Amino acid sequence: MAIGSFVKTKLALSLFALAFSASSHALTMDLYDYAINLDGTVTAGTPGSVDPLSLGLDANGLGTMTFTITGAGSHSFSAFFDFEFDEVNNTFFNESGSTSGTLAVGQSWEIDEPGYVFGDIYDNMLGNTLDNINSVPTGLKADVSFALGWNFTLAAGDLVTINLNLSDVFNTSGFYLQHTDNEVGSNFDLSESVYYWSDLTISPVPVPAAIWLFGSGLVGLIGLGLRK
Repeated sequence: MAIGSFVKTKLALSLFALAFSASSHALTMDLYDYAINLDGTVTAGTPGSVDPLSLGLDANGLGTMTFTITGAGSHSFSAFFDFEFDEVNNTFFNESGSTSGTLAVGQSWEIDEPGYVFGDIYDNMLGNTLDNINSVPTGLKADVSFALGWNFTLAAGDLVTINLNLSDVFNTSGFYLQHTDNEVGSNFDLSESVYYWSDLTISPVPVPAAIWLFGSGLVGLIGLGLRK
């Protein structure tokens, strides 16, 4: 499904992405799969054939995706990503996940096997019901994926901005998820991680200057008529 089809009639949704500068890792990292769910409308990639450049991310799937959403009422949003590290050399069963920080109000998360064997993360993403559970913590090894979600309510005229950040460099002080493979490289003695965090901001939709001036003039004419 194309990103353009992600727009719902009752919502005004725009998507743009700002890629980070060149990443620091030297090993092979691939964005294998992703999916984004807004109020039940899902945009998803084809596993194994995701083109991260089409999402505005770099070739490894790293960068920032930004969404703006309007529409009065309650909304749910979740975004799932599955990375692979040096898969040709060490397959994809050597990974684990971890979390750090304190969740923001309305935020949810999950770390799990992506659903090809035992995980329920993809189903939970489809239902916008991430369970805040890490099913593959440090000490266990499996194929790992991660997801972050938001539930929020907008008043008439509100606009929400959601940033999704994916980086191989730790650079956030807020809540984040970490997807790690400690057995990469030809000797299986190197470590690689992706950090995933998100932020949400609600603000009033700006009133265009022309509309504001027209409204001000109308009010002035009404006032003049009353005085006469």
